[in-house]
Amino acid sequence: MTTTPPSPVSEAEFFRERGFGFPIGFGARPALLVVDLTRGFTDAKRPLGADLTGQIRATNALLELAHQKDIPVIFTSVRYDDAQLRDAGVWALKQKGTASLAAAGDGHELDPRLAMGPQDALIYKKYASCFFGTDLISRLVTARADTLIIVGTSTSGCVRASAVDACQNGFRPMVVKEAVGDRSAAAHEQSLFDLQAKYADVVSLEATLAYLRGLEAQLALAA
Repeated sequence: MTTTPPSPVSEAEFFRERGFGFPIGFGARPALLVVDLTRGFTDAKRPLGADLTGQIRATNALLELAHQKDIPVIFTSVRYDDAQLRDAGVWALKQKGTASLAAAGDGHELDPRLAMGPQDALIYKKYASCFFGTDLISRLVTARADTLIIVGTSTSGCVRASAVDACQNGFRPMVVKEAVGDRSAAAHEQSLFDLQAKYADVVSLEATLAYLRGLEAQLALAA
């Protein structure tokens, strides 16, 4: 007589049983980080590009509320100023698409569909994390931010690296699911799973908008 083996535990259940994935929760003083929504990444015909129309729409909804609430907004862009890509280091050896982000071209320019405000900041970077080699920490500390709402691309690259570094530097990373994207669906889903399990809260656009709408009361309590 044979018996049927028990069904395998799903990865999500396995991680929960091991104590992963507890919510960090929104804090009291957020900043919005818009990661690399530039022509080189949002034009699907380019080497590093993907169709991120939906993500841009979700980002603009967040930008509208952030501007209304005077929440700090920081855009980032990968730009290489050295004609020989020496400022890309060994990364230029790993992926040839870095050449499409040279300062001489337009790949580093923000997607014109984005509703960037005159008060918003723009940081140029060379590598995946928005923290690496930039003044992002100083800007967030000056703004007294405790929460970093993260949108943009790519989920498996610059978004993930920035969320991990946000956690490591003491900020609450909130990755907005509808507002991040990747050229690979598999990499996107796996990265969201991993971020939720270990480094960040993967939150819905609806929940994030609701948080921002109710922010005045939270800021008053935190003042």
